[in-house]
Amino acid sequence: MTLLLWTTVAAYAATPVAATAPLAVVPAAVAVHHPAAESESAVQADNGELTPLSVPPETPPTLDQVQAPPPPAPVTNGPPAAPLPTNGEALQSDIVVTGRNGAIAPDPLRALNETSFKATQAVDDAVVGPVARAYTKAAPKPFRRGVHNVLYNLREPVVFVNFLLQHKIGKAAETVGRFAINTTIGVAGLFDMAKRKPFRLPRRGNGFADTLGFYGVPNGPFMFLPIVGPTTVRDLFGGVVDRLILPVAFGSRVTKPEVAIPLGVLGALDHRSEFDDTLHALHDNVADPYANTRRFYLQRRQAEIDHLRGRSTGSSSPMSEAPKAALDDGGREMPPVSKPID
Repeated sequence: MTLLLWTTVAAYAATPVAATAPLAVVPAAVAVHHPAAESESAVQADNGELTPLSVPPETPPTLDQVQAPPPPAPVTNGPPAAPLPTNGEALQSDIVVTGRNGAIAPDPLRALNETSFKATQAVDDAVVGPVARAYTKAAPKPFRRGVHNVLYNLREPVVFVNFLLQHKIGKAAETVGRFAINTTIGVAGLFDMAKRKPFRLPRRGNGFADTLGFYGVPNGPFMFLPIVGPTTVRDLFGGVVDRLILPVAFGSRVTKPEVAIPLGVLGALDHRSEFDDTLHALHDNVADPYANTRRFYLQRRQAEIDHLRGRSTGSSSPMSEAPKAALDDGGREMPPVSKPID
């Protein structure tokens, strides 16, 4: 039996097809020998010995006759891939990157906000705007600049506290220096001596709303409120917290009507006169003044927060100071607005 097995293996090993054909096309009878096949491939001689039966091997199919199995379908967990183009066009791989714009705030109360905006504009056109322009013409520029400096000097404690909350110790120390210099040498803040030589300490804006934005708190819904103007839930809450700091820094006297009302009136006139040109650019000869105002406010607020994060070279001036030009989404100055940008 052993001799028969070796003889059979040697015969197949000498066959060219077995030596050269790929394993996938070799017939199963060539590669596999079942024990039962031995009784059919041998004849018993008269002497009792088994003699191999010479049977020519079956001619294996050629490569052209063998049909390769279809390739397996790709396994994917996503939606089916788009069909390949058949018009000869080159395949292109388009990568679409989407991101969240930090300057975007939802406007679920747009109808109410637009009503408030129109009412505020009517009052501004009839009263506030003319009074602010009269103040600009009647009051000498040194006086108006002095009022502006005093109002900002009163906010320096708020700026200082929020720089501390943002772990910007160097800027917090500079703010203390500005407040000390302008309160003493600058005559209670009437003159901004800190920005001049040899001090060179620039004025910076900051507030609790900026701190919230610095740590990633979103804007929340946008609102346009009477007196307050454009704001968001985050900015409105931050402004309330800022006002709580003033009595701590200057005492309860700043909350008394005889002090708070004059400061409020002067602050409103200063703010309106500073923003007169910007408001004309946002509102005049545009299809949607409300959308322009909303977008301008949000993009400038985001530019200020990006500046605090070190992600932008945009302006860090306070919101009550009008920019020299409108700002784009990256905080860069752009030409005055002449069409809706919403």
